[in-house]
Amino acid sequence: MALSDQIFKPEKYTYQDYLLWKGDWELVNGYPYAMAPSPIKSHQWFGKTFIKKIENKLEETCSNCTCQAFYELDWIIDEDSVVRPDCVVICGTQPNEDYIIKAPILIVEISSRSTKLRDRNTKYNLYEMQGVKYYIIADTDNKTVEVFELTGNKYLQKTNSTFQLTTECTIDFDVYNLWLSM
Repeated sequence: MALSDQIFKPEKYTYQDYLLWKGDWELVNGYPYAMAPSPIKSHQWFGKTFIKKIENKLEETCSNCTCQAFYELDWIIDEDSVVRPDCVVICGTQPNEDYIIKAPILIVEISSRSTKLRDRNTKYNLYEMQGVKYYIIADTDNKTVEVFELTGNKYLQKTNSTFQLTTECTIDFDVYNLWLSM
C-alpha cells in the first residue's frame, strides 16, 4: 500500500455512527455523504406532484394494492448503507414504521447539479444491486425524466408508462410528462 493510501484513506462508518450525526446524511458502503440544504422549488414541486399523482393512480387502478408512496423515507440497506431517496413506492408490509428495511419497488431521485453524479452512478449501481425494480431520475435542470427497469439484474431504460408493482397491481402512469404540468 502506498503512503498516500494510508494517509488519505477515508474512514468507514456504520449505521450506529449514522444515528449520532446531526444534519442530513446518507451512508453508502460505509462512506458518508452530506445531503444538500433544503431542495429548490422545482425539486419540491416534482416530488409533491409525483407522490400525489401516483397515489391517485394506485387508488383508481388497484383496489387490492398494498403499495404506498412516501417522500424522503430512510432506507436502511445494511449496517454500512443508509439512503434517503426523494420518493419511494413500497409494497406489502415493512417490519418498521419509521424507515424501510426491504428494497422499495420504485425509487425516484430528483437530480440537481449537486447530486447528479451520485444519482447517476453511486445510487444507480446501489439500487440496481439491491434489486429495486424501477429507478426514476428526474432532472431539475433539463426538466427531463428517465426511467430504468431492472431486467435480469441490470437496469434497462424504459420508454413506456406501465409499471407492474406487484402481480395484483399494474398502473399506467405517465411520469415522463410530469414536468409539462409545472
